[in-house]
Amino acid sequence: MHFPLLQDIVVLLGFSVVVVLLLQRLRIPSILGFLITGIIIGPFSFGLIENPEQVEILSEIGVILLMFVIGMELSIKQLASMKRTVFYGGFMQVGISIIVTGLIFYLLGFAWNESVFIGFLFSLSSTAIVLKILQDRNEITAPHGRTALGILIFQDLIVVPMMLVTPIMAGGSGNLLNEIFFLLLKSALVIAFTYLSAKYIVPRVMYLIAKTRSKELFLLSTIALCFTVAFITASAGLSLAFGAFLAGLIISESDYSHQATSTILPFRELFISFFFISIGMLLDLQFFLKNAGIVLLMVLIVLIVKGGVVAFAVAALKYPLRTILLTSMALFQVGEFAFILSRIGIESGLLSPEMNQYFLSVSVFTMFLTPFIIMFSGKISNYLLRPLYMRTGSSTSISENETQNELENHLLIIGYGINGTNLARAAKYAEIPYLILELNAQIVRHEKAKGEPIIYGDAVQEHMLDSVNVKKARVVVVAISDPQATKAIVSNIRHLSPSVYIVVRTRYVKEIQPLLALGADEVIPEEFETSIEIFSRVLTNYLVPIDELENLVDSVRADNYQVFQSRKTVHTFNSSAIPDFKISCVRVLADSGPVVGKTIEEVDVRRNYGVNILAVSRKGEMIKNVFPNVKLLQNDRVFISGDQEHIDAFFKAVN
Repeated sequence: MHFPLLQDIVVLLGFSVVVVLLLQRLRIPSILGFLITGIIIGPFSFGLIENPEQVEILSEIGVILLMFVIGMELSIKQLASMKRTVFYGGFMQVGISIIVTGLIFYLLGFAWNESVFIGFLFSLSSTAIVLKILQDRNEITAPHGRTALGILIFQDLIVVPMMLVTPIMAGGSGNLLNEIFFLLLKSALVIAFTYLSAKYIVPRVMYLIAKTRSKELFLLSTIALCFTVAFITASAGLSLAFGAFLAGLIISESDYSHQATSTILPFRELFISFFFISIGMLLDLQFFLKNAGIVLLMVLIVLIVKGGVVAFAVAALKYPLRTILLTSMALFQVGEFAFILSRIGIESGLLSPEMNQYFLSVSVFTMFLTPFIIMFSGKISNYLLRPLYMRTGSSTSISENETQNELENHLLIIGYGINGTNLARAAKYAEIPYLILELNAQIVRHEKAKGEPIIYGDAVQEHMLDSVNVKKARVVVVAISDPQATKAIVSNIRHLSPSVYIVVRTRYVKEIQPLLALGADEVIPEEFETSIEIFSRVLTNYLVPIDELENLVDSVRADNYQVFQSRKTVHTFNSSAIPDFKISCVRVLADSGPVVGKTIEEVDVRRNYGVNILAVSRKGEMIKNVFPNVKLLQNDRVFISGDQEHIDAFFKAVN
């Protein structure tokens, strides 16, 4: 029995494994491997795929799962905080892109409706590629990542009205006002359904499913929710991807979003690879090579014009220059929804076959460039901004009363998230002079009204660091979520001050060495310190001796980074039933002293140290019946009970 789709999947996966493996050795992103695979096996090259339409359906599932995971990683509250970026920034980017592109093509001799439609196509960016790369680089929560996400959400929303308007611009029948009215009504109903489901229905249903402890049922329920909401939104005239994003938001409001994300991720990676391969299959290599000059010129124009429009829209939202540049370099390409829209344009007569080939060539080539440009966007932005700030002498506009030249021996906190907020509270409590540098204008305004010493500015720029007197600071703590910006900030701080003590918060252990090489004194990775805290608490509750636990922690830290010094503290087991009852295990390390070599009666442990000896472990044997004549010897493990103060006193006596 012959299964054409199965044969296509074998060819598709086989070629992608080989190509991606070769590119990984060259440290080239896997997305490019999938695009190249699509070009090789596509109908315009070797034609190894018999059913490209079915592969395209599989690729749609990849986009749905990608948007579903992104929705789960956000929340309705976070999305609401981005409404200004979504609606203002997105509207400006799409609107200006349509106007500029339409004007260019109108001047080139195209009809007005054709020009506007081409403007529709080039105003859309690739949600799948951009968000996948930003996720892989852990930049989805960085300022430019959130800005790009907001604009992409608006593009996904606006593509539906574009589809409605296209036949009418071509002279087709239909009442535009009625269509838009019903679309808005359906959208309002879908959004209301999303909110009610997230707040009242899904958390209860997911709880009942989780109670069964069935992984299969949990997986089926999660996928069913994703595709159900996507189907509802598609039936309402919205896009499948937008529906999947809403489904992710629904689950994000429950306690089961993390488990759902880990369950979906393997499927997402598989199907999203189909998507990128299907994009590569669209490129007609013969047409591209025959018209390479024109295509490359159009690619350059798209990069400059669309990047410039995105930059203008982000600048209008009053983001700093670095965020403006990074966002514009992330969204310069033409996206996958433009392919869907182009089919309607061909059917309506607004896009000729030849122009469609130019459009496909430019789109695929810009997608091909995207991973490289995002990869080097940090270096490119620093290179572009350096001469500007050397000439103007400023990176962020700050008033004279905001210049902190009088500060000396102060703590500089860069980033006012959870870590920065807690550090500021601690500094205030300890009466340490501190200053906060933050890039979010709303946070700056809100905290300044509360009396916090906070300044709006981009710490990537040396002038900004100089303005907050970093040369005279005692400690600088970098607590932001943008890894590329963190590296630039550390480098600039060290350039300005060779002596200031730099503490950096980062997410992953792999980022420690690059930051230390740039001049950081301490790098604290969240994932690593969390793992240490977890196993420390676990071993403490198993009454592992304190010195063994500390040695283990020191050893684990030394294997990964040597900039931390563990604090000598006595860990105890706290009983929830008897809150004041604490048990600890202490090893006798000293070879002499007030306790070592003496009996319990001679030491009078209870009177002198306020603890009770419960048991003694010696050379692998447990002495459970502890009589007054039992001696305490070096290397004994002594299990004691008492309050924390007296346990600490006994610990010092035997060490």
